[in-house]
Amino acid sequence: MADFRSERMASPEGEGRAKHALENAWDTYYVVNRAANKPLFAAFPWIKTMMRGQAASAAVDVFGFWLAWRLFGGFEGLQEHLGMSRSTIYRRIAAFRSVFGEHPDVYEFPGITVDVEAFYAGLTAQGGLKRDDS
Repeated sequence: MADFRSERMASPEGEGRAKHALENAWDTYYVVNRAANKPLFAAFPWIKTMMRGQAASAAVDVFGFWLAWRLFGGFEGLQEHLGMSRSTIYRRIAAFRSVFGEHPDVYEFPGITVDVEAFYAGLTAQGGLKRDDS
């Protein structure tokens, strides 16, 4: 495993691209959601703190699964390239569908495009991928 301690970024945010993009979109999202959630949080003030950690973890998990599904070629790719078991993949598909209502193979996140060819070309160029086609 590579050691990047000598090549530290200025902050844990790296260059801050993801943070900046989120901050640009957050204001509109926040205004709409705050109006919708205000009555819910007023009735159940404890729900916000209780669910925050679980919701964040679950969101990252299902989004990461969707991204891995796309980048590694679906069911067979997850098994072959990541070593995921059939039951794990089925559980993650079920979790994804329970959140987004669709299979990860057909669901499209608004504003997100996955360029698989560019991903693998970049990994190969950086020396991070060695594909064995034998």
